Amino acid sequence: MGGFDEAYRQSIEHPDEFWAEAARGIDWDVAPATVFGDGRWFPDGRLNSCHNALDRHVAAGCGEQAALIYDSPVTGVVRTFTYTELLDQVTRTAGMLRDLGVRAGDTVVIYMPMVPEAVVAMLACARLGAVHSVVFGGFAARELAVRIDHARPKVVMSASCGIEPARVVEYKPLLDAALEQAAHRPDRCVILQRPQCVAGLVEGRDLDWAEAVRGAEPAACVSVAATDPLYILYTSGTTGSPKGVVRDNGGHAVALHWSMANVYGAAPGEVYWAASDVGWVVGHSYIVYAPLLAGCTTVLYEGKPVGTPDPGAFWRVVSTHGVRTLFTAPTAIRAIKKEDPSGNFAKKWDLSGLRYLFLAGERLDPDTYHWASDLLGIPVIDHWWQTETGWPIAANCVGLEPLPIKPGSPTRPVPGWDVHILDADGNDLPPGVDGAVTVKLPLPPGALPTLYRDDDRYRRSYLERYPGHYLTGDGGHLDADGYLYVMGRIDDVINVAGHRLSTGAMEEVIAAHPDVAECAVIGVADQLKGQLPMGFVVLKAGAERDPEELERELTALVRERIGPVAAFRRAVVVARLPKTRSGKILRATMRDIADGNPYTMPSTIEDPATLPEIAEAIGGK
Repeated sequence: MGGFDEAYRQSIEHPDEFWAEAARGIDWDVAPATVFGDGRWFPDGRLNSCHNALDRHVAAGCGEQAALIYDSPVTGVVRTFTYTELLDQVTRTAGMLRDLGVRAGDTVVIYMPMVPEAVVAMLACARLGAVHSVVFGGFAARELAVRIDHARPKVVMSASCGIEPARVVEYKPLLDAALEQAAHRPDRCVILQRPQCVAGLVEGRDLDWAEAVRGAEPAACVSVAATDPLYILYTSGTTGSPKGVVRDNGGHAVALHWSMANVYGAAPGEVYWAASDVGWVVGHSYIVYAPLLAGCTTVLYEGKPVGTPDPGAFWRVVSTHGVRTLFTAPTAIRAIKKEDPSGNFAKKWDLSGLRYLFLAGERLDPDTYHWASDLLGIPVIDHWWQTETGWPIAANCVGLEPLPIKPGSPTRPVPGWDVHILDADGNDLPPGVDGAVTVKLPLPPGALPTLYRDDDRYRRSYLERYPGHYLTGDGGHLDADGYLYVMGRIDDVINVAGHRLSTGAMEEVIAAHPDVAECAVIGVADQLKGQLPMGFVVLKAGAERDPEELERELTALVRERIGPVAAFRRAVVVARLPKTRSGKILRATMRDIADGNPYTMPSTIEDPATLPEIAEAIGGK
């Protein structure tokens, strides 16, 4: 039995032994005598997450190693922080929060751009045992107000502005408006003044970040229970009552530390770059906590995959900083591919040090996989996980044993994740048959134990549909080799004249067309057949095509590879697809527009102007 098979078998059959061994990679104030009890991991253990991310590496003699590289093409700043320097910033920021009355168990909302202080703020909260809730920088005032009311922070930490390629986004007016709308009143707001835009401060409430930290005495680590919350992260697309995913300290530290070596193959001292944002789960897990827990150097990038200044931006960062492992979203690679289909910008940089490209966040279509694989000549690894899970459910665990890659699959379930494919009655389905993707309970360490202030909703949303299982909300199948294929959200399965068809499968076919950069397929209402598929395609740079001719070609492709049953006949060329800031395509909103239903502008949308463009494109069909 290979290294992967043996690790997976042990994790499922003897989870206590497996995770007890993994827990030895973490410093404990009180080592857990119980691995799993009363539905929680390491229930009698005590630790501090900040100590594990920073202090222990300095104590081990690694203080002069780079901990954080800040690379900001939008401001022209590149700065490196050693572990000692980052620890100094964090201890003093924690001292400032302590002086403002923040104690273990209090909440702090962080509303920040991609600057080092955002990482410092998160770790400073962890140092005190306070619970941070990062809200994506630039979120609308109403959305921020809803989160402030739900999290009830003692302090809000923010900045005067964020910086986009073409504009400065003033955060302070958004924060002020949110606090006017919110019922909850934080004691203080601490504002980082950026030189691109200096904000006015409200006397008695707002503090200048630099001044407040300058006068603070360093704070020591506060020991917390492994089951105490580390952070709350509100899932994207939150409407009405917020859905706050809770992450605990102990299981989170153990799982993320284990994942760095075993899933990503990253070793202490190596440069690891998750090209995401601290407002998303990827930023929490793999910009901030996991690389630092593992003693790696993490990259914090304030820029875009294209336009800051060109499609070679990612390759510059990889080459300049010696990145060994890059993790980003397929949508970022598709954006680069669209602007630079021949990959000329990548050829300008020495990428010989890059070992792996990991992709997650949207389904990785085989065409994008092959493009990146051919361009870079390294393993391109699709993997799949969720805000709720905190770390990968399925991946090619290159640190354990690299498995053969199958384009379209995130490979096999990761040790700890007992993945099943169930039918409507909760029965396991045979290989190759699509159903609901679930995880048999208990979930491994690091996954959400509940939703913040809403245990009932947690049970209702994830546990009730299939007793004994966690419902991922995604559909897909396992093949005969145990490889998982995730075909999209369960509600992205459409019903065409009684035939259940995956829009993900159609997208895979359309994305393989040589002129298509990216695409989305939705089901639109049809009186005769219930639903019909409709495709939206973005063309590669330089591809000038007659839309009707392209539509005929795509229709023929889908008919050939899926069959006439798909009834695919409508394809609309658009300049861009509506997406969240984390790169997810807003298929449900597009469906509402196509069906003529009222819709609300999702709070996570990258550019609101994309929705009227979609409506106009549909109207022209």
